[in-house]
Amino acid sequence: MSIATKTGDNGTTGLMYNRRVSKCHPRVEAYGTVDELNAALGLARASAQQAFIADHLLTIQQDLVTVMGELATGTEDLPRYAKDGFTLVSTELTAKLDKLVAEIEAQSITFKGWATPGATLNSAALDVARTVCRRAERRVCALHEAGQLHNPEIIIYLNRLADLLWLFARWVETKAGEV
Repeated sequence: MSIATKTGDNGTTGLMYNRRVSKCHPRVEAYGTVDELNAALGLARASAQQAFIADHLLTIQQDLVTVMGELATGTEDLPRYAKDGFTLVSTELTAKLDKLVAEIEAQSITFKGWATPGATLNSAALDVARTVCRRAERRVCALHEAGQLHNPEIIIYLNRLADLLWLFARWVETKAGEV
């Protein structure tokens, strides 16, 4: 089977369970931006010099598949999605990020006021990922405000992830002696 199915040639795309929506539907904007975030995290992981960063980014990327899957499912299909064994974003997923935030904040990282991205390649990649994460958060908030988000934990997860990515970038800069 070819990757070029041509089913989207009319400006629509498929959600889970074969529902078709416009490619500019708020749901597509939301999960598409999370997909961009996952790609940005891949770049940050590829440029990471420390296993601490690379390993945690890989785990986060794997967790983002859960976020994207839930966002790519219409609210009317979420019961079926859960029944089919797919994982929904939970407080436990956010708690993993909270634990990492606390772990990094307990270390002696340094920052002064507003951070200027670019001290190192990896911290710059992490800051790009953070800004994409904030955009994803805004897209999910728009979905929520349109009454099309069943699980507001996704907003909390993305908010915490953006905070964590900021801390990761400052951690990398501190370890490199760039702060």
